[in-house]
Order: sequence, then structure tokens, then C-alpha cells
Amino acid sequence: MTRTVFTKGLVFDGSGTAPAPGEVVVEGDRVVEVRSGWHDDHGSDQVFDATGCTVMPGMIESHAHLTFPSAVGHIDPSFNPPLDVTFFHHIEGLESELARAERNASILLDSGFTSAYSAGSILPMPVEIILRDKIKAGAVPGPRMRAASMERDNHPVRPDGHVEPDWQGPEACARWVREMAAQGYDSVKFLLSNDDVFIEGGSHITQYTLEEAMAAGAQARESDVWLNCHAQSAESVKIAVKAGFRSIYHCTYADEEALDLLESVKDTVFVSPAPGIIYANVHEGEEFGITREVAEKMGSVAALEGMASVYPEIRRRGIRALPGGDYGFPNNPIGRNARDLELFVDVLGYTPLEVLTAVTQHGGQLLDLGDIGMLRPGWVADVLVVKGNPADDVRILQDPANLRVIMQSGRFHKAPAVA
Repeated sequence: MTRTVFTKGLVFDGSGTAPAPGEVVVEGDRVVEVRSGWHDDHGSDQVFDATGCTVMPGMIESHAHLTFPSAVGHIDPSFNPPLDVTFFHHIEGLESELARAERNASILLDSGFTSAYSAGSILPMPVEIILRDKIKAGAVPGPRMRAASMERDNHPVRPDGHVEPDWQGPEACARWVREMAAQGYDSVKFLLSNDDVFIEGGSHITQYTLEEAMAAGAQARESDVWLNCHAQSAESVKIAVKAGFRSIYHCTYADEEALDLLESVKDTVFVSPAPGIIYANVHEGEEFGITREVAEKMGSVAALEGMASVYPEIRRRGIRALPGGDYGFPNNPIGRNARDLELFVDVLGYTPLEVLTAVTQHGGQLLDLGDIGMLRPGWVADVLVVKGNPADDVRILQDPANLRVIMQSGRFHKAPAVA
């Protein structure tokens, strides 16, 4: 079997150590060697000269919404809550929704993300389950993924206006988890807190009781699925930790007690602040009607300030925080996902090496799909060759032209250019 050697560049292996001159050798779908220094004799191996580049693991998106409509080159202003949600008035069905998700998956892979952990489907259709399985089978290009259910709020009046009987209470929450697990989802999403986008002051409103969340947690363990949640209020974060949620999104207003609880489970829990959409609302939304006044009403200005206050403390406590910023809105389209790394550095106080480790090694730990997220012998060969050194400037990962090679499971999604 032909081996591929990436040489003459720097190697960032995902461990947190600074990139250094080295070589990465791939055979089949695995990394077989990671060597320090450069060698001249490679025998019959296929050699890629990575001069001026950094060889690193594929990136992992921790807060993916591949069913959201907007992607780079495909902006859909009809999904721009709260200003415009007419998107929901022209749903054509499973086939068209799947086609959009497949398009988005390909764009995300083109952007250097070889794996993705879903933060929830937009509609009650099994789009993500089908997409996950098609990607795994090699039928369509995209990041390997964990599929998540539609987000469940705790209001019995459903989006189409009908009232759902027996929607609230511990048994209703457990039943939802059982149903989603039976459909084949890997994780189940709950909106433990509300959001200012839906109702003024909503981010401080906790929508579930501890008893409801605990029932969901017990059922998730029995059904062998994970729980994810939107949690901005301090109380919702505390409930999520106590109920055993795996991935907790935002944590925007976590107080000292919530931080203590997060720290107590830092070996099993992951947080994703999602600065991408919040930053976009505050600074990049005017084209789509999100003025400063609207951003303030949406809670985005306060949320950005909250994140900037909370996440340095999350960092200090060693709680794993992962990039992934609610991409899929018109001012924050899928394909810009690597921008979150810049925001982690500039807004949340992380170093470039810390965020590179988060988007590779820690993302692999979140996925738990085998040896993914690092360049180590025996690990899955997800490899990027990036022009420049992202440990000096993470912004270079935002330009697809800087991604000279994208390899997923040992196969070239983007092959080296032929001189």
C-alpha cells in the first residue's frame, strides 16, 4: 500500500505543543508515523512538500447546524430570527431539506472541518440521521458527524400553533428522549433556557425544572444517547450539570456556583460558547436589519459581554471549551466556522495554541468516534496542510485558499496542487 509523507513543514499534532519541523506519514486511513525533523530518503513513498506550511489534524466543529439554510455562496435571509422566519413557510419536504444539508456538509468539509458534532436539527425530519449515514458510507462528502434531534423547548404550544398534550413534566421529557433515540439520533437537544431572540429577557429564563432534566438524563443513559442543551441562564447551566448533559452551549451568565459545578465534571462535560453568531449580530448584521439597537434588543450585546467575562474563568478552571458558533444564519453562514478560533483569542482570552488544541484534540474527545483529533501513530488520518503557521495567526484558517490539503480518513478531499 502506498504511503504518503508530508515533509519540509511544521507539524502541529493536536497535543498543545507548538508546531515544530517534522513529518507525518499516512498509510491507508491511518497515521503510521509522526517524526521530528525532515528526512531525505523516503523510498517509494508518495511525498508532499509542505514547505512554508503547517501539517495539523482536521478541525472539528462542536456546534454544527447543517440543516440551517445559509452557507457561504448560499445566503438565505428568510431564516433571520427574530426579523424574518418566513423560511418555515416554504418547506418543500425531506428531499429538499436533505439536499441543502448535503450542500452544507460539503462546504464545511471544504473549510477544513473533517468532523462535526450537531447542536440540533432545524425541523422534525430525520435529515441529520440520513446525512450522517450517507457521509459514513462515502455516498456524499462531508464531516463525519454525530446527529442531533430537533431542539425541544418546554412550551406546549408548538410552532405550528397546536397545543401538544402532556408536553411538560418528567415523563414527557423522558418520552421525548426515548422517541429521539428510537429514531436513531446520537444526541437529544433541549432548550434548558429561553433566549432573548424569542422573548425579551429570555436568556435569563430557565424553561425546565431539575426534575424534568433529571428524568431526561436518566432516560438518555438507559437509551444510550447523549444530551445537549442551550443554556444561558446560570440556573439552566446548573441543571444541565446535575442531569448529566454532555455538551452545554453558551453558559453565558454562569455564576460562581455554576462554574464550580462545571469544574467538578470537567472530565466529562464540554461547553461551546458559540461566539460566532453573537459577534456577527453585534458587528456584522446591518445588511440583514440587525442594527445596534436590534442587537441590543436581541440580547447579543449583553451576551458578548457575558461571554467575555465568563470564559476567561472557564479557561482558568480547565473546563474544555470548544469552537463552534451557530453558523447557518445569513450574517454567520456555514463555511466561516474557522472564524470562531479568532474570536476565542480576541474576545474570550485563549491563546492560539489553546484554541487549536480545542478544535482538534478536544473536539475528538467530544465526538468519541475513535482515535480522531490528533496526529499520532494509529490514529485516523484526518490531515490539513495549511499555508503559514496558525499558532502564530489562527486567522489563516479562515481562507480556504490557505488549505493546501484536506485529507479525511486517509483520502484526499482536496489533493495537493500539481506543479
